[in-house]
Amino acid sequence: MVSTIASLSCISSLPRCSLLLRPRSLCNNFFVFHASSSSPSPFSAVSTLGRSLSFGFGCQRLRSFGAIGRRLDRNRMTGGGRFHALACLAPVEGSADAALGAENSTKMAGGEDDEFLGYRLPPKEIKEIVDAPPIPALSLSPKRDKILFLHRPSLPPLSELARQELKLAGLRIDPECNTLSRMSSYTGISIHTLLEEGTLREGKSIMGLPDDAKISSVSWSPDGRYLAFSICEPEKCDLPRSTLGLWIADVENGQARELLAPPKFSLNKIFNSYSWIDDSTLVVSVIPSARGLPPKKPVIPFSPKILSNEHQQVQQNATYQDLLKNMHDEDLFDYYATAQLLLVTLDGETKVIGPPAIYTSVDPSPDGRFLLVSSIHRPYSYILPWNRFPKKVHLWKRTGEFYKELCSLPLAENIPIAFNSCRKGPRSINWRADKPSSLYWVEAQDEGDARVNVSPRDIIYTAPAELQAGEEPNVVHKLDLRYGGVLWGTEALALVYESWYKTRRIRTWRISPENPEEVQILFDRSTEDVYSDPGSPMLRRTSLGTYVLAQIKLSNGKKLLLNGKGATPEGYVPFLDLFDINTGETERIWQSDKEKYYEKVVSLMSDQEDDDLPYDKLKILVSKESQIEPPQYFLWSLIDKRVTKITDFPHPYPQLAHIQKEILRYTRSDEVQLTATLYLPPGYEPKRDGPLPTLIWAYPREFKNKDNAGQMRGSPNQFPGIGSTSPLLWLARGFAILEGPTMPIIGEGEAEANDRYVEQLVASAEAAVNEIMRRGVSRENQIAVGGHSYGAFMTANLLAHAPHLFCCGIARAGAYNRTLTPFGFQSEDRTFWDAPKTYMDMSPFVVANKIKKPLLLIHGEEDNNSGTFTMQSERFYDALKGHGALTRLVLLPYESHGYVGRESVMHTLWEMDRWLKKFCVSSVGNNKLPNAEEMSNPNGQQDLSSLAMTGGKDSFHDSTLEDYKELCQEDFLSTCPRSLL
Repeated sequence: MVSTIASLSCISSLPRCSLLLRPRSLCNNFFVFHASSSSPSPFSAVSTLGRSLSFGFGCQRLRSFGAIGRRLDRNRMTGGGRFHALACLAPVEGSADAALGAENSTKMAGGEDDEFLGYRLPPKEIKEIVDAPPIPALSLSPKRDKILFLHRPSLPPLSELARQELKLAGLRIDPECNTLSRMSSYTGISIHTLLEEGTLREGKSIMGLPDDAKISSVSWSPDGRYLAFSICEPEKCDLPRSTLGLWIADVENGQARELLAPPKFSLNKIFNSYSWIDDSTLVVSVIPSARGLPPKKPVIPFSPKILSNEHQQVQQNATYQDLLKNMHDEDLFDYYATAQLLLVTLDGETKVIGPPAIYTSVDPSPDGRFLLVSSIHRPYSYILPWNRFPKKVHLWKRTGEFYKELCSLPLAENIPIAFNSCRKGPRSINWRADKPSSLYWVEAQDEGDARVNVSPRDIIYTAPAELQAGEEPNVVHKLDLRYGGVLWGTEALALVYESWYKTRRIRTWRISPENPEEVQILFDRSTEDVYSDPGSPMLRRTSLGTYVLAQIKLSNGKKLLLNGKGATPEGYVPFLDLFDINTGETERIWQSDKEKYYEKVVSLMSDQEDDDLPYDKLKILVSKESQIEPPQYFLWSLIDKRVTKITDFPHPYPQLAHIQKEILRYTRSDEVQLTATLYLPPGYEPKRDGPLPTLIWAYPREFKNKDNAGQMRGSPNQFPGIGSTSPLLWLARGFAILEGPTMPIIGEGEAEANDRYVEQLVASAEAAVNEIMRRGVSRENQIAVGGHSYGAFMTANLLAHAPHLFCCGIARAGAYNRTLTPFGFQSEDRTFWDAPKTYMDMSPFVVANKIKKPLLLIHGEEDNNSGTFTMQSERFYDALKGHGALTRLVLLPYESHGYVGRESVMHTLWEMDRWLKKFCVSSVGNNKLPNAEEMSNPNGQQDLSSLAMTGGKDSFHDSTLEDYKELCQEDFLSTCPRSLL
């Protein structure tokens, strides 16, 4: 897992395209790029990485539920012009229901009752971008000689989200397929050979797969000869148990076959699915053969639900969701999470090992001789998720024979709420990547309480798997901050990371595992200071399938490779440095072009041999993009500077191929430097076209230092990735978009940032608005503000405290009453009782009576993010409505914190477009927006500014009444978002 964290320096955005790389312990080499218009934090990236490769989707049987009527005929999706009778915005997907005849359609021509028409489609120019075919995900083979193209479906239909779902112990479980629900899948796999000259041979598709199969959990065998993956077959949904089978494909001939077939063996993918032990053997989690029917909920409960603190313990926890609620939930959790482990060979031989249990991870040692087995057990908690349940970590022999217990940890209900607090006892138990079968782990010396001052705070231990009774583990290193990870190289070299959130301090140590006295601090810096980031060490693959520090052999010794973002005042300029670990000197051997392109190193391509890498054979995989060119991949030979293009992905949205992007720098009233990315429609010229309606989309962040807060992040040359709910979609509607304007909330020294949250938030917003108005891009009363999650919280606060800046707001999946998150939120680790004034001052719910500008609230009905309960938006809407505010609440059935169902995504975009048209564009007396054709021809009879006001020729009178009647005759999903006015 440490290798995964280190590899995150490779992560970037690619619109609807993913390139996956992962260490062997996490199912081989995968790295991940996610479609996003803003860079995720490293922590969120780690979370995404972990989930991206543990997915598995079930079959397609629909659960019976009253809100779902006839299924959509997806071959008859409408994409025609906008109808004035449909609020002049977008066609309905399918019909209004039978009660809405022509009479009602005429009645609704004014758009006042449009919320009763069911799910809606956004304008065609937005819909076409969202519906564009996804680019395949890519995966490199262990030997770097082949690349998989993993073909992905478009947005899933809402019917997939509507499948039965159990919420247990912080998890969401698909009971039909015995896997986590809402997980990603692929529709097909093709294999491409990377030739010696660096070009890709035409791919061959994996054959023998069932029709409409959902493919997930794809991984290479250690020798790269086989692929393993799970498949759910929709046509097998009538089976009485899960339909998840384990499949194997021969990479050479592309032929696939089922290795474990339901109903005899069905995968249990709640926690662990399978891992390769060696080139021909896997350890697999399956449903126990003796498992019967699910436990039935008793008509009368065994007892009342009782929570007791009669021992007066101090227990402060976050507002977790989807927790166990009663004894029946406990029984259900046991039923679905309990797995049986199997050893399976490629010829189909199976052997049951160990007893059935709730195994959360099974990691083979690098040499395949041992299994590191983690499991959880009762007593469970009703206030915490599964990862705080009692835990045991055992060491088994490869054959499944119990060898010894490494630790047994009790229920962890009393971990302090302060940042950097952790569980008592051994944690982060893993295999060393540089040894065949040696373990390492960390133990807190402060009882896991970050408020305790002690030195050392953490100690790292290591020991061979076969440590004999009476022998003591070796101390690798002692840390005064909290342990953050270790990268292993050799017995004489490893790098250890430690950090402390309160001060934003991070340190990198060079240690010698065989001689703990030999230590040296390599880097000691602030995590906020991106200019001082030296880069992350690159790793090479070993013959055991692990990843260790890559050392480059030179005539004057060995050096590490540092792969860095290259943050500068002009933007990111990624680099690759040779780093002398003895002297600290660096030599730059590769750097991105900074005039037109944004390039970055993705992977080493010359680590096929298990040895240090000769400098004269060094090859790297580089991603290259520009403002108008999507990321492509190139093979670089660093010595002869030979560059070969590997991929040629098409532009995902050619209608926006020439959007204009500029990174702005401006100053807040307190002299803090701010930045933002301004996007303008293709062909737009401020002097000729005048101001445009503008959408500002932001997300505040906390800082300890104002200079670091003002540092430049991002590159002006990065390709603008447009996700399915991105604000950049409104470039196709003639808007200017100010994305990611920095909204730093700064608390220097002992000051707490949030004590001046509102003041600093308003100052940042004023600076951003002043800058775009100074440039002539925007005008007063035509600037909207929006955000998701903490950005929604920001939006509500700005409409309450700075109504003069914005004409309207859009807040998605937010939390608005901080008293409902009393034990901390975001970066605030004080409780409500520690800082009641701060909690109240920051809560827009408290000042709902001051919000007079139109505010659109959108929330998933099944939001599982800690703190952003759906109730937050419902109660906030009630408060706004109780004071006569102009507001609208849209609750999306079956959606969580992020929206993925196609109907939900499209309707969300329709709602946003309607709101912007009505309260941003119309604020100067017009209410029409341009269509895609007009956007691509800004030099026609009307300029962009007038098009944004008049809507050009895409209006109701261009469509016939017959078109509208035909539209209303189509089948449509009768369940719909609840829109409250």
